Amino acid sequence: MKFAHDFKQNLASQDFPPHWVERAIPYSQLKKCLKKVQRELQDLGLDQETLRALLTAEETAPVALQYKLRESGSKFVRPKLTVNVHLRDGVAVDASLTPTSRGFLEKLASEILDEHERESLAQIRASRQTDRETTTDANNGVSNGDSNGDNGNYETIQVPLVFDAEFFDMLQSDVNELDALQAEEQKQLTAEITELSKEVSAASRPSRFSKSDLARWREIFELYLDSNVFFATQECDHGARSSQRALNQLQWFQNEVENRNLARKFKVPQSRQAFSRFLQLNASLLKNLQFEELNKLAVSKILKKFDKRTAFGVSKSFPKVIFSKGLLAGSIAKDVCASMSQELVSVVPQINDYLCPVCFSVAYRPRRKETHCPLCRADVVMSASADNLDHRLEKYLEKYFPKEVKEKQRSNDIERGIEDYGPGYKHQDCLVM
Repeated sequence: MKFAHDFKQNLASQDFPPHWVERAIPYSQLKKCLKKVQRELQDLGLDQETLRALLTAEETAPVALQYKLRESGSKFVRPKLTVNVHLRDGVAVDASLTPTSRGFLEKLASEILDEHERESLAQIRASRQTDRETTTDANNGVSNGDSNGDNGNYETIQVPLVFDAEFFDMLQSDVNELDALQAEEQKQLTAEITELSKEVSAASRPSRFSKSDLARWREIFELYLDSNVFFATQECDHGARSSQRALNQLQWFQNEVENRNLARKFKVPQSRQAFSRFLQLNASLLKNLQFEELNKLAVSKILKKFDKRTAFGVSKSFPKVIFSKGLLAGSIAKDVCASMSQELVSVVPQINDYLCPVCFSVAYRPRRKETHCPLCRADVVMSASADNLDHRLEKYLEKYFPKEVKEKQRSNDIERGIEDYGPGYKHQDCLVM
């Protein structure tokens, strides 16, 4: 009762769009249907304790009960309850059955067996009786028959149920609706990312004749990558974030941007608009994640309640048999974050992608009087010349990392001066008079 109330309150208080709320898991309706399932089973004599006893029985027990949610090869959840019951002369002999359930199974078995089957069954029994009289167990020498010399026969009986099918039809339909909603939202977010990437690209493009916010966008995206708002890749802390953790990380990111005055330092008005859209995009993704988590929890809760009242153990099997490509299969945050990384963040080149693996500064025309490559150890360094330079990459680095390239050039000049004039060399920048 408490979760049903909390679920309803969360849907109403978290400012979800109305069309989201309409497609949320109908927890209260599923709970009412579950009561019908439980009542139907009890009317058949299959109360919770009897079901638990039958489901946990050993394979050699007289009665074996099996509950399947989906037949092999089927794409839909179609629950089926079958009982392999031991009958002797039409009477169920399993001691774990209650009088009500025993009578129900005997009645069901008698309706299934027609006259022809009864005659065949009598012949089989007679044959088995003859075999038992002449056969002993190969391992311990004990007769295969029971104390009366008649094991009877085992009949597989399908128990006709109505309300469990109604329950799972409703649940599967709800999950499918949420999968479709998630696909719609993901498509919309991806489209927004594509449009936003064009704005950021225009605002951060280096130019000699107009203002650019390249450095500020680079720092913003570096902070965003460090914050790991929705997804982390570190070995000690990897995987998708919970909505609460994502909220905390997003707040940290926004606080850092505010403390460094990055948004206020934008030179291009278009950058301010793009940054507002970027924050709104993250807020929308967070809202999707919160709605997704809430509905996942509702599915988990109702399945556990189903197990508690029926002992069928569907809370583990249902997520595996249902064909869910969204809600139960993954998280919208992972796919959207991948799009954001590939289409948006990559618009502004990051220095980490162009660092020298030896000195860890920008890989721009390094100089050193070493004969061997520090990576492959081959004697190739002194034979290298200007012909070996990647001039296209060189110009790209000068364009997108001007500050880092100037620092690297100055470092190279100092190093070359020390090599040419000794350790007493003091570097002085050229002055234009």
